[in-house]
Amino acid sequence: MKIFAHRGASGDFPENTLCSFREAARLPIYGIELDVQRTKDGILVINHDERINRTSNGEGYIRDMTFEELRSYDFGSWKGEQFAGEKIPTLQEVLDIFKTTHHMINIELKTDVFLYKGIEDEVITLLEENGMLDRVVFSSFDHEMVERVLKKAPQNEVGALFMKILVNLHEYGVMIGTDALHVSLVAAKREAVKTAIERGNIVRVYTVNTKEDYDLMKKLGVEAVFTDYPEKLYLHGNR
Repeated sequence: MKIFAHRGASGDFPENTLCSFREAARLPIYGIELDVQRTKDGILVINHDERINRTSNGEGYIRDMTFEELRSYDFGSWKGEQFAGEKIPTLQEVLDIFKTTHHMINIELKTDVFLYKGIEDEVITLLEENGMLDRVVFSSFDHEMVERVLKKAPQNEVGALFMKILVNLHEYGVMIGTDALHVSLVAAKREAVKTAIERGNIVRVYTVNTKEDYDLMKKLGVEAVFTDYPEKLYLHGNR
């Protein structure tokens, strides 16, 4: 079963920062996962929340701030003083870390709250410029975005993200055009996900942080898990 480092090695490092991704880059895991948003002045940056309040010493929405404003804030100290000074990274800075590694990159397009019109085109263009489009799995909770990316990058897998428990999960995937389903750990334990796997869907599960849940997902036939503790689960799975 494949392992993606969720927002980098975010269990022990501040999520979605360069130090978190560098830690993940040294591990022999399958891939990493990150979240892309866009600043007021059009820079693609990596952060999970639409606001920076939780993971920085600043406040406000990313879309309302310039890149220079965002870079003035500390995105590391909330996790520990040893991470003081970590800045919000750009997508390009993260791609630079993984250019010479083997890792696949799951890019979540964060358009389920704010539209960020055209962000998928900008991300695809940047990946093409870096020669890395073939190393990317896209995903989004915005299923209109899933449909758009499937048309614009038909060679790539595009995972439809789900938080809630759905009936007829496989049929829903067929309707929007993808067989890659990214579901929560709670949902993964339900019958609909088991049925979807049996019907040939690629199911990836977030956020799997214990050895017991890792073993259960493997038993269910899950293709990959997203975890905050990639090294721990890699060692467990390869013991």
